[in-house]
Amino acid sequence: MEPLSLGLTARRSLTVAEEHTAVRWGSGAVQVLSTPQMIALMEGAAVDAVEPLLPAGQQTVGSRLEIEHLAPSAVGAHVTAQAELIAIEGRRLTFRVSAEDGAGLIGRGTHERFVVDVARFMAGAAQRPR
Repeated sequence: MEPLSLGLTARRSLTVAEEHTAVRWGSGAVQVLSTPQMIALMEGAAVDAVEPLLPAGQQTVGSRLEIEHLAPSAVGAHVTAQAELIAIEGRRLTFRVSAEDGAGLIGRGTHERFVVDVARFMAGAAQRPR
């Protein structure tokens, strides 16, 4: 396994469909890419940047987002999110994230994830009241 290093990047893309819109996600009444879906695309890019390098039994979990959704993307638009690892503090990883469509930048911000041991993390989740 390679160690994690600053500058790791990855991208995720989608073509906006009805299932990705604010109307479908309950985050608005317009037929454009929803903010939750844009954020999911950004988070996915962050996952893709580092998880192939983690030891077996470890994954990352999201813990913080600071995102601006700057412009709408209509159904049919091709949207690509990018994540770049910009800080490593122990198990805490910070990413610069952005998203764009054919017209330009639609979102940007930072995203924080923590490296966790999956078994220990899930055992802790199971202990929480339901």
